[in-house]
Amino acid sequence: MAYKISSECIACGACAAECPVSAISEKDGQYVINPDECLDCGACAGVCPVGAPAAE
Repeated sequence: MAYKISSECIACGACAAECPVSAISEKDGQYVINPDECLDCGACAGVCPVGAPAAE
């Protein structure tokens, strides 16, 4: 399953910078993960300061 970013997101951009396939983008002030591109690697979750990305 792909990762999803919760409403806890503070839009710092750390997750987008870490994603190896650029599956994360900013939309309406919050970052979102494209589930079709997500590799389920967890790199985003490892760098998020608030724990917003999580496996669905």
